[in-house]
Amino acid sequence: MTAPETSPLEHGGTSAPRRPPGGAIDVRGLSKAFDHLRAVSQVDLALAPGEIVGLVGVNGAGKTTLLRMLAGILQADEGHIAIGGHVMGPDAVEARRRLAFVPDTPNLFESLTVLEHLLFIAEVYGVPEPQPAIDALLDEFELTDKCHATAASLSRGMRQKVTICCAFLHRPEVLLLDEPLTGLDPLGRKNMRDAISARAGAGAAVLISSHQLEVVEQLSHRFVILHAGEVRLSGTREEVLARQDSLEDIFLRATDERGTQGDPASSDAG
Repeated sequence: MTAPETSPLEHGGTSAPRRPPGGAIDVRGLSKAFDHLRAVSQVDLALAPGEIVGLVGVNGAGKTTLLRMLAGILQADEGHIAIGGHVMGPDAVEARRRLAFVPDTPNLFESLTVLEHLLFIAEVYGVPEPQPAIDALLDEFELTDKCHATAASLSRGMRQKVTICCAFLHRPEVLLLDEPLTGLDPLGRKNMRDAISARAGAGAAVLISSHQLEVVEQLSHRFVILHAGEVRLSGTREEVLARQDSLEDIFLRATDERGTQGDPASSDAG
């Protein structure tokens, strides 16, 4: 699913026409089942460099499963994934180098300090002379005075900031963000919104999943509503505004079948 330059909102189980392959993200016919549960079904998706796409859906819609397949954490049962032109499969190492995934729950090494996390990520991704970039990120996310604190000593919001800094350090072409504002205070949420916009402005493609619809509405150039593993609706910000509805209103109409399938890949069935 992807929206062309000017296309009407798409409804039903179908997806919008795709851009030609070769963008930052190119997904076609992606499906995943757990036992007999269909978590994601025939999803098409394409993002161009610099584009922010909001992925929304009720708990269990398949959002986390989709993001984890794009990140190469889960293997798809069917379909094609390419990140920056590199296929997630035979060329998976190169695909993964071009992306960063921020999960809904920060996964840190409890005994490592904030600085040690960033130095480790710099080594993994081969970031040359990483200290200036590390210092800039610590300053941007107000972590400079916590750089020698261990992860075990950090609050939930601070842990989230460290995870985000680690994701941003190697300047990925693709950012996959699963509830990235969870645990952040109001200032932290504002700073995070600004940071996402800045990365997109520098050319990164951003796919962001969040239950905070007002944040998705503010940030995104385009919206994708996932329901029971299928794309139920997609459209650009302009198309949404032309309907004189909020994203919340459109979301509620698109998902008015109250029953959903679960998303076993998510710890919160997201």
